[in-house]
Amino acid sequence: MTPEEQLEFLVGDASEVHSREELLEKLKLDRPLRVKYGADPSAPDLHLGHSVPMQRLRRFQDLGHKVIFIIGDFTGRIGDPSGRSKTRPMLSQEQIEANAKTFAEQAGKILDIEACEIHYNSEWLEPLGSDGLIDLASRYTVARMLERDDFAKRLANETPISIVEFLYPLVQAYDSVAVEADVEVGGTDQLFNFLVGRDIMRSYGMEPQVAATWTLLVGTDGTEKMSKSLGNYVGITEPPAEMFGKLMSIGDDVLPHYWALLTDEGFEGAKRIDEAMRSGEIHPMEAKKQLAAQIVERYHGTEAAKKAREEFERVFSKGELPSEMEDLEVAESDLEDGRAWIVQLVTGCGAASSNSEARRLIRQGAVRINDRKIEDETANVQLSDGDILQVGKRTFAKIRLT
Repeated sequence: MTPEEQLEFLVGDASEVHSREELLEKLKLDRPLRVKYGADPSAPDLHLGHSVPMQRLRRFQDLGHKVIFIIGDFTGRIGDPSGRSKTRPMLSQEQIEANAKTFAEQAGKILDIEACEIHYNSEWLEPLGSDGLIDLASRYTVARMLERDDFAKRLANETPISIVEFLYPLVQAYDSVAVEADVEVGGTDQLFNFLVGRDIMRSYGMEPQVAATWTLLVGTDGTEKMSKSLGNYVGITEPPAEMFGKLMSIGDDVLPHYWALLTDEGFEGAKRIDEAMRSGEIHPMEAKKQLAAQIVERYHGTEAAKKAREEFERVFSKGELPSEMEDLEVAESDLEDGRAWIVQLVTGCGAASSNSEARRLIRQGAVRINDRKIEDETANVQLSDGDILQVGKRTFAKIRLT
């Protein structure tokens, strides 16, 4: 490819690039670029939202550039204020270490992890010490920090902003100094942090990194950005059937958005599928099946994608039971006249994390025993070995009396 063709391949579908002209000049250099991607281990699993910038990182790798994968064990202690309406709770070191362990392994489903340069940012941020941190803080002004949209809104609403939150963009920016980044890649919520990185690199006498951001993936609820804390996520390590089912639950209106960000066809493919649905050439259900199959194939392989589609069609289109179900063991000694409280069954199979959530699902009519709907949250249901508990459209469990 010519440098111009490389530019289009790498950032043609980006939301913002600061700046394309700078990146073009860097692509003309006779050396691999150092492309930075950072992830704070605030949760143990990567989801499809993370995959959007990571797939673009893979394009840089495919052209021979070096991806610098930074696990933010230091910045994770502070908590990224991006898009937050209040101060994020600080994580313990134990939580951070537990979450970080799985990151590189999961990232390897998208990146050539062996070719990546992997760092924990505590490597350079802890040795920075108080003198280094004071020096870093002196390089940026409060006025510039308050230009940040979420900080400005919180200030206007008299919502507290902690001083440590001002430090976050600065220490993330220092990551770029430490690894001598040429480019930084991420979601649009990171643009402010990336631009601070450009300013801080200049203050250290370095050529600033190019900041490239992509649209945030909307969650399966169709409104909020994909987030594990909101429960609207699809994890990249989830079982094929679970992944397929979650993708089938997205609204028809967000399907082109998913197609644009998650498939190799990008915006052209999204436009094609949108027009085909509008004209009636393809039914939205079939379009979603094609999308789900593509994504499951990417993370689990062709055979798994085929089986996940067949299973979905068998269970949801034909109303049959799944071929495989988890067992829910119930001790007979815990039963009263052979009966169990329906709420305990729903939480026991993992469909709800609390009794209140289980009650809500029951009231909504999402719970069935042997296809009999249970809508009374106080019900004690008669159980037999082999009964089928269904919660929602995707959770099935076979009762095993022990």
